[in-house]
Amino acid sequence: MDGITNLWAFVAAGFLLNVTPGPDTFYILGRSTAQGRSAGLLSALGIGLGSVGHTLLAAFGLSAILATSATAFLLVKLLGAAYLMWLGVKMLKSGGGVDALPTPTAADGWRVLREACLTNLFNPKVALFFLAFLPQFVKPGAGATSFVILGLAFVATGLVWCCGLALLAARLGAWLRRSGVSRRLDRVCGGLFMALGVNLLFARLKA
Repeated sequence: MDGITNLWAFVAAGFLLNVTPGPDTFYILGRSTAQGRSAGLLSALGIGLGSVGHTLLAAFGLSAILATSATAFLLVKLLGAAYLMWLGVKMLKSGGGVDALPTPTAADGWRVLREACLTNLFNPKVALFFLAFLPQFVKPGAGATSFVILGLAFVATGLVWCCGLALLAARLGAWLRRSGVSRRLDRVCGGLFMALGVNLLFARLKA
């Protein structure tokens, strides 16, 4: 394909990177276990949409701002950490348990999708990853189209993997609710989100 080099090496590397546990993985696992299959799948889709955003940023050079500006990196990092911790606090303060999951409304679905997308977009480490990873498989002088194609391929394989994780975690959450092992999975999930926020807060810009 014009503009792209070592496509199969990219696919193999992308698969290995997608199956390596990271913040997005734990976010999806937490949502799925605590809130069920629909929330998990929508979270996976939201993470995928966020990655599409990072692909476009890398393709048109905007992610380079984060790589060269410590101020921009710090601002996005603080926004992302604050957003994750805000989600965590909301779940920790939720009064009800998750023993009987209500049927999600369209508004609930959009909210879960939006929250997952924003947690990914507000992570500057993800932006820098796309900026560093994609150019290795793009020929010198190639246009933005090559970046977009590679980014979408990476997102597609990641989405399949994340949806599989969401389904498995949702089954685990359902079993925990039936067995009575956990009555407050939402609070466990809230604690996980706060931990992810703290972890992002201490992320550092590497030269």
